[in-house]
Amino acid sequence: MTEGAGDLVIRVTAMPTDLNPYGGVFGGWLMCQLALGASSLVTRRTGLKAVVVGATDFAFPGVMQVGDELNVYAEVMRTGRTSITVRTRGFGRARASEDQVEVANGTFTFVTLGADDKPLPAASVMAET
Repeated sequence: MTEGAGDLVIRVTAMPTDLNPYGGVFGGWLMCQLALGASSLVTRRTGLKAVVVGATDFAFPGVMQVGDELNVYAEVMRTGRTSITVRTRGFGRARASEDQVEVANGTFTFVTLGADDKPLPAASVMAET
């Protein structure tokens, strides 16, 4: 199921503080984990600071419970002059199972920054890696 999903960038267990009032894992927590994973991929690929400038196309096709493991995968979809667009997918795995189900997905756009916090050309850095 995770074939073609990209690089595994985060593996984390959902804890009681990550739940919504109805007992399921809070969608905001899932979005945060996807963003962290996407950021990690961009920083690893470029060696630069990367900040989110856009987040779109979120869906939550499955559910997670406390104790389930979330595996986040990320893949670079597009590289612009100073921006990088990353598709993310999160798969939940029940604690006592090997089966995974997609629980969240979304797309993030990052801008790479230099030491002076000004945008740097991402395309040239990505081409070198």
